[in-house]
Amino acid sequence: MEKEFDSNYQGTVGIIGLGFVGLPLAFAFIRKGFRVAGIDLDESKIMTLNKGRSYIQDIDDEEIRIAIGSGALIVSKNYSELSEVESIVICVPTPLTPRHTPDLSYLTDTCYRLFPLLGKNQLVILESSTYPGTTDEVVKPILERSGLIVGKDIFLAYSPERIDPGNKLSIEQIPKVVSGVTEQCLVRVSQLYEQIFDRIVPISTTQAAETTKLLENTFRLINISFINEFAQICDRMSVDIWEVIEAASTKPYGFTAFYPGPGVGGHCIPVDPLYLQWKAKAHGIESKFITLSHQVNEFMPSYVIEQIKSQFRPSKSLSELSILVYGVAYKKDTPDARESPAITLIQSLLDEGASVTYHDPYISSLKLNHTTLNSVEITEQMLQAVDCVVIHTDHSEAPIANIVQYAPIVFDTRNATKNMKSKATIIKLGGGH
Repeated sequence: MEKEFDSNYQGTVGIIGLGFVGLPLAFAFIRKGFRVAGIDLDESKIMTLNKGRSYIQDIDDEEIRIAIGSGALIVSKNYSELSEVESIVICVPTPLTPRHTPDLSYLTDTCYRLFPLLGKNQLVILESSTYPGTTDEVVKPILERSGLIVGKDIFLAYSPERIDPGNKLSIEQIPKVVSGVTEQCLVRVSQLYEQIFDRIVPISTTQAAETTKLLENTFRLINISFINEFAQICDRMSVDIWEVIEAASTKPYGFTAFYPGPGVGGHCIPVDPLYLQWKAKAHGIESKFITLSHQVNEFMPSYVIEQIKSQFRPSKSLSELSILVYGVAYKKDTPDARESPAITLIQSLLDEGASVTYHDPYISSLKLNHTTLNSVEITEQMLQAVDCVVIHTDHSEAPIANIVQYAPIVFDTRNATKNMKSKATIIKLGGGH
């Protein structure tokens, strides 16, 4: 039985997963006149949205209230809301297992919940980052348990998300790679997304599209890893890496600037390359670059700790120190601590006996292995009382002037103290002082 739809709207779309990818995508559709049914099993998200509040920095409360109030957006944990939509977009997490292998449990659970509800002519699009072959080898067989054939009765596509929280580019301005399991599937996803995005980029297969996403983030991982290793070399040689990068950036060709830091975080860069590595191993090949890059970045929090220790030897051990960490988000000006190296950094400091507090204007609490820390208020007295401040995340509103004025030692992992005069001893990651 074919679906019938409300003619008062441009179209109807279901979004499964209302997180950092799904909610901005939902509003991209709503802004173009679509009605959206948003599905998430996290009841706290559903309650927050129904109260007209946003938990995503790029979507404001007023937009939520208008969309909910007008009926342009309905949110629910009930998958049955999807039975009457034309297109369904899957934006669920695809994390790693503790063994650093793909965890597709959220995706397969979604597909098993979805297939009994599918009807003829519906389009299903997977946006979650994953290894090459997932759409065709994992998603397609589950959806076809409905008795509907992909490419004939229903349509299946893959379009990798390119969400970058805090980026000044709107989601619509970022070119959208699209692919389909069959040629008609590609036609359907292209027709839908060309209504939303300024530019779509059709490519030949879902495997190629899945690999495109992994290439984008593997490129970033490898280059960040290299610059982090380069920072360690500069530390040893007492050369300021930040000055070196600035000088190298004046070359108008053949150089792209990447910057060192305490590690990598977020939902993509630490995860996606390991999906590619896992799939490569299944084909009997391994990326030495990915292996080494992962090792370098996993080591960075330990490297930061060793640099802190070196400032106090031999008079004090780490267990005698009081340390304030400024910023725990993986990226400046975002409320996102997913895979943040701050978690490993703080946990390791605590494990070695240090007294640790943190401040982050965007993140009020941080879950660690066996405890939860709450963000503390920064005062002159606190800065004077701690032994060291570690600048982990360089939020725009960071009180850097106060930090360097009152703290005795500042370890700056982000070059946030560039050109600042201070009473503090400032140590920068990468040989800068």
